Amino acid sequence: MSENKIFAGPRVRRVRNGLGLTQTAMAEALAISPSYLNLIERNQRPLTVQLLLKLASVYRVDLDDLQGESAGSAGQLREVFADPLLAGEVPSPQELVEVADAAPNAASGVIKLYRAYREQAKRLSDLSELLAREGHETALSATRLPIDEVRHVFENRPYYFHVIDVAAEALHKELAAGDDLATGLRSWLQKNHGIVARTLPVHAMPNLRRRYDRHSMRLFISERLSQADQLREMAMEVCLLALREAIDGELEGLGLAGQEARRIARFELARYAAHALMMPYGAFLAAVQRAKYDLDVLRSRFNVSFEQAANRLVTLQRSSACAIPFFLMEIDNAGNRFRMAGAQGFPRARFGGLCPRLNIHAAFAQPGQVLVETAQMPDGDSFLTVARTLEGPQAGFGERIRRTALLLGCDAGLAGETVYGAAVGAGTVAIPIGPSCRLCERQGCLSRAEAPLTRPLGLDEMVTGLSVFDFQ
Repeated sequence: MSENKIFAGPRVRRVRNGLGLTQTAMAEALAISPSYLNLIERNQRPLTVQLLLKLASVYRVDLDDLQGESAGSAGQLREVFADPLLAGEVPSPQELVEVADAAPNAASGVIKLYRAYREQAKRLSDLSELLAREGHETALSATRLPIDEVRHVFENRPYYFHVIDVAAEALHKELAAGDDLATGLRSWLQKNHGIVARTLPVHAMPNLRRRYDRHSMRLFISERLSQADQLREMAMEVCLLALREAIDGELEGLGLAGQEARRIARFELARYAAHALMMPYGAFLAAVQRAKYDLDVLRSRFNVSFEQAANRLVTLQRSSACAIPFFLMEIDNAGNRFRMAGAQGFPRARFGGLCPRLNIHAAFAQPGQVLVETAQMPDGDSFLTVARTLEGPQAGFGERIRRTALLLGCDAGLAGETVYGAAVGAGTVAIPIGPSCRLCERQGCLSRAEAPLTRPLGLDEMVTGLSVFDFQ
């Protein structure tokens, strides 16, 4: 039978150094030559099963210690080098394994240092947010990916682009499509650019929503998408062709430096333009006011999805004709945030949006249901919140549906102007929330997920509170 061979030289050296032995002394105890032990420690000879057993019996070494944790350490090192701070310095997976094998203590130190850096960056971010809420702006910032840069820009400015909106409204009149916008878009594409739009089955386009083939002049859209999403994809293609100047003009005004950030922002602006084309400003605002902001009525009237109607609702901030200033947030069931936008910028300082008590988290337990609540901040500010789950592209058999949740919010004082105001009328108790667990000082919160940054933990062995993180 052939022997299993293990190369674990750095670990053998670590064991020897820990015991304070020379190579000669250890080699004598293991009945091998010092030169052979030297080759083992330099990974030029393997550790056989017999030698492993000898090490275990002579020095009481745990075999698990000799096997080490290089795989786990290499995975953690991979996470470290994935940070934007180290962009362009990413080693190969094999190199990470070699580092974890050859210098496990150094690898562990790097991992601990990185975790401390991430924790410090998070604390600085929380402190910056806390200071901003109190009116003190700071210049604290972390290394960001292009997508983070774009999100920051869109979250901190009004989600309204006047030039695009005006151009989209004019294009909608030009199409004169009536209630059949899809046919109007198809006709415009073929008449003006010779492009034929087709819906492809899943097996022909399994991983894409939309693809434009310049050679055959065909626009392919996946059948995985709902009719409303298929319409938006076609509208985006039309807007990228017809409203290029308007989109480019607004893009320049965002002040993004990197090309990747500009490409991401262009996609977001094309998405905005598609919504403006599907739901022209004047017609949509009039419908919103008649329906008292009822999103289910609006999506039926304009043949759009709940998500599309909610996104458009946030944009109604033309100075000459504006609606209630809503803001929105979209997350998945793990709490990852995909989008945050607002008619006046997302109100992070006043609302936060990271409280686990918000109804956007409860929406996952009631898919398709519209949940309406009044949420009250510790300083007394109250918000009307409307939450509902959203379904992603159609999943095939054996695939899990991508489900996210969307929250719409506005000042609670404006709730009476909406159809949702009746659900939070007189006698309804507001849900106490906070900006985020790290910045919230509510005592006894059963939903608290982190200790507050602003208060010391209560470490009284004689008293245990209801919250996982008690504080003084």
